[in-house]
Amino acid sequence: MAATLTHLGAQGEANMVDVGDKEETTRTAIAEGFVSMQPETLKTILAGNAKKGDVLGTARIAGIMAAKKTHELIPLCHPLLLTKVSVDIEPDHALPGLKVTALARVTGKTGVEMEALTAASVACLTIYDMAKAVDRAMVISGIRLVEKTGGKSGDYKADV
Repeated sequence: MAATLTHLGAQGEANMVDVGDKEETTRTAIAEGFVSMQPETLKTILAGNAKKGDVLGTARIAGIMAAKKTHELIPLCHPLLLTKVSVDIEPDHALPGLKVTALARVTGKTGVEMEALTAASVACLTIYDMAKAVDRAMVISGIRLVEKTGGKSGDYKADV
């Protein structure tokens, strides 16, 4: 059977999916993104010498806050009582740049993919904002769902 778009009504109008009859399960999603930059920019961020302050700490908090507000940013997303959100940021000297990994978890009737993707995206945007004074050529890329578990549609793991 071909997959259908769940947020479209019979006439193609946008609508919020009714999750009332779904079973509550623990659902987890992991998303990632990358910020490529000049090696000097990475060195500045890792040394904690950015003019705007703690780039990594601020990006981590921004990502967590964004996950909690996903339903306010993405039309048709359900507000969720998230049980866990984490944002990890690691240097990738080969890039050079930073890898952002966001995890969102809920016990509920709908998934948390959008929350994890929003967290990763906003953390990357925050890194850019805080370091743009020294490197406007930074590139945000690779925002994607890496893994999800729970729910009726089952588990998903992206190809590496």
